[in-house]
Amino acid sequence: MVHSCTNNIEQMEILHYLATFPHFTLTFIFQMFYVLPICSCIATSFVFGDSLVDAGNNNFLFTLSKADSPPYGIDFKPSHGHPTGRFTNGRTISDIVGQALGANSFPPPYLAPNVESNATHIGINYASGASGILDATGTVFIGRVPLREQINNFEESRRYIVNAMGEKNAKRFLMKAMFSVTIGSNDVINYFQPSIPFLSYEKVSPTTFQDFLVSNLTMNLQRLHELGARKFVVVGVGPLGCIPFIRAIKLISEGKCSVEVNTLIRSYNKKLKAELNRLNKDMGPKAIFLYANSYDVFRDIILNYKQHGFENGDAPCCGGYFPPFVCYKGKNANTSSVMCDDRGKYVFWDAYHPTEAANVIVAKKFLNGDPSVISPINIRQLRHYGYGSIE
Repeated sequence: MVHSCTNNIEQMEILHYLATFPHFTLTFIFQMFYVLPICSCIATSFVFGDSLVDAGNNNFLFTLSKADSPPYGIDFKPSHGHPTGRFTNGRTISDIVGQALGANSFPPPYLAPNVESNATHIGINYASGASGILDATGTVFIGRVPLREQINNFEESRRYIVNAMGEKNAKRFLMKAMFSVTIGSNDVINYFQPSIPFLSYEKVSPTTFQDFLVSNLTMNLQRLHELGARKFVVVGVGPLGCIPFIRAIKLISEGKCSVEVNTLIRSYNKKLKAELNRLNKDMGPKAIFLYANSYDVFRDIILNYKQHGFENGDAPCCGGYFPPFVCYKGKNANTSSVMCDDRGKYVFWDAYHPTEAANVIVAKKFLNGDPSVISPINIRQLRHYGYGSIE
């Protein structure tokens, strides 16, 4: 019998998508839907990544990459508009996805005190602003937690989970949890950023750089798999050639994007998707890796911003176009950054990050989108995906 938290429509949708992937056999699909328990109705999520999904870890670091002062968080209702360390005016994409899946609170930042118990319930957020796939990414910001170290932190959380419920139950628990990885943007930004004295290094070719990112990310995903992760959402890099920061340093005119930057990103995303397909073939069906196409989703928002309800798809709401690109609220107007009147009408919150309004659109696409947006299934379907044995 199918677990009670699935429904027939969702079962058929998942079956339809999986049938397009030859390594998902008919025997497996039959077992998944009619024999084995599918999922837990508790939305447990372990979040890895950069400032796009950081929930406040950088608040606990000595770093230049922080969002712990107003007006960051001005629209974040749980904090009553006070900054939490999120690099936007409100919720991140992972926040919105979690709420849509039934979570009544958000995974807390790993570096905050006394959060260990959340590992066995809502999950934990390990993401860190300025971090990257590569350890060296973000050096100019001093403190940050690269992806490799984020997974080290998860390994500590896993020890807590095992101590709390035992190894076998911990494995079952982790099989049902969602592991989202949103990273790579800072690696690309650093690649194109003007050289900084004493911190610069000889730049490799775009092809070599893309391959290096994909291979390093794959190693980290495989390590998470070894630690028990089975449901992965891996988010591709968005169209960074269109963000205000890149357009400013590349002297790109209004309404235009950097072709050079976006070309590299598209090639990287293509290689990443191919690698995730390979992992699905090699590790599926007992593990599944979703590729979330943030590039096309966000590019559509920028190009067709009026159709999405925005009035500005070009400028940042807060902080402006020019160095140091700071979004800050001082004691008075003379010591504060310029901020737009209606945050819900802007695609970009600051020179790097989208507004909550833009995040909502992206999150809905990832939750409910077709394979052009997220594949082989979407996040809402992923929640009901499972396999009965432990590996």
